[in-house]
This record gives sequence, structure tokens and C-alpha cells, in this order.
Amino acid sequence: MSAVLEIRNLHVSVEENDILRGVNLTVKQGEIHALMGPNGSGKSTLAHALMGHPNYEITDGEVIFKGEDMLELGPDERSRKGLFLAFQYPVAIPGVTVANFLRTAINSRRKAENSEDKGIPIPEFRKLLKDKMSSLDMSHDVAGRYLNDGFSGGEKKRAEILQLATLEPDVAVLDETDSGLDIDALKVVAEGVNRLVGPGLGVLVITHYQRLLSYIVPQYVHVMFEGKIVESGGADLAEKLEDLGYEWIRNAHKSQ
Repeated sequence: MSAVLEIRNLHVSVEENDILRGVNLTVKQGEIHALMGPNGSGKSTLAHALMGHPNYEITDGEVIFKGEDMLELGPDERSRKGLFLAFQYPVAIPGVTVANFLRTAINSRRKAENSEDKGIPIPEFRKLLKDKMSSLDMSHDVAGRYLNDGFSGGEKKRAEILQLATLEPDVAVLDETDSGLDIDALKVVAEGVNRLVGPGLGVLVITHYQRLLSYIVPQYVHVMFEGKIVESGGADLAEKLEDLGYEWIRNAHKSQ
């Protein structure tokens, strides 16, 4: 049975300001969804709420993943269940190498499944990491660098795709992965995502612009405005937004 992420009537506030006002969305393994919308519509708020950021208060609704209420779980538990978030602005962690970070994350998941697990053997981990880096055409030198410390924008995003490849979640939320990337870096990141997409991975791509969707082609496109999903369709909806902008969305759905 495939994993399903179900967002039902989700309301979220930040510092007592209502940001999300009843979001409904279902993402299944094997599906690629794109969530678009103008700045301030609530797209990144949804991503942070899904992963349990403490500044985002859930005031109503449910988030069901694999039949379990994710809102009852902390961020680490959500990750171990198979939910992954790639951040718009990845944080640097000086002193922690990419390899050590990934090995710790893998061992955390293994420990959650079996309290007596001793962790992934180092030779097995090294082979896994090399294989994943090779599949993404990444330099193996990255493994020994401190996570995101001194990385370019493209390197940070590629490091997150490596995390995605190594941790093998069931559903991944990519929050504005194209932010700050030039076209060459964008193509590299998109190619990495496309290599990972398949029956075992559902993806929710959050983006402001259509350009990313020229490289990661979604089956479903949703438009968020004023904290709600107001339009849904296929890839042609993203093309319409590219041609017409968001003004027609504002005119059609602006609250009175």
C-alpha cells in the first residue's frame, strides 16, 4: 500500500495572524504535485507547518500520513516516518560533515525502528554514500565538507538532493528549491530530483515561478492564494500562470 499525505482543512497562524485558512491537499507516492502562488500566499507556511516548526501554530485541521496524525508528532518523528523537507534557505552546520550528518540521520531512523540497532556499519554507509553521489553526478569530496558551510546556493540545494537520495523518504516537500539558482544550477538540481522520482517517492514542489516546472514536470498543479488552494489542474495551469501572471487569480479569488 502506497504512502499518502493528506492535508485536511488545515488552518495555521503565526504570531496570531491567520496565514493558512483551510488547505486541502492529497499527495501520494509516485505523484508529483506543484504548489504555486504569489508571495505571501502561504506556500512556505504550509511547508514549515508540515514539518512541525514551533513558530507555526495549527489552529484547525489534520495532517494524516500513512494513516497517522502527524500533528501529534515532533519534527524528528515526522522525518523518521518518511516525510522530507528541503528548505528554501538551508542552514550551515560548521563542524559537521555531510557524511556525518547523513550517517547520524540514517542511524536515527534505524534506531526508531529497532531500539537495539547498532547503526549502519561504516563500510556499508561509505558504499551507500558513494553510490548515491555517483548517481547524482556529485563530487565525492562533498562528503568531507561541513554541511552547507561556505556552499554556493547551488551546492546547498544539491546537498539537500543528496539527503533526499540517501534517506529515501516516501514523500518530499521541496520548498522553493529554485530560489537563488542560476539556470545551470537549476538544471542540475532538477535533474537530480528527476532521477529520484518514481513509484516510491511522492513530491510536492513549492515554487513561485514556472521555470522550475519546465524541468520537473508535475502531474498536478495547485495555486494558493490568501491561505487557500483556489485552483487545481494539470501542467497547463503552470503555463497559464507563466503567460498571464497571478493577476487573474487575484481578480477571481480576492476576499471581499
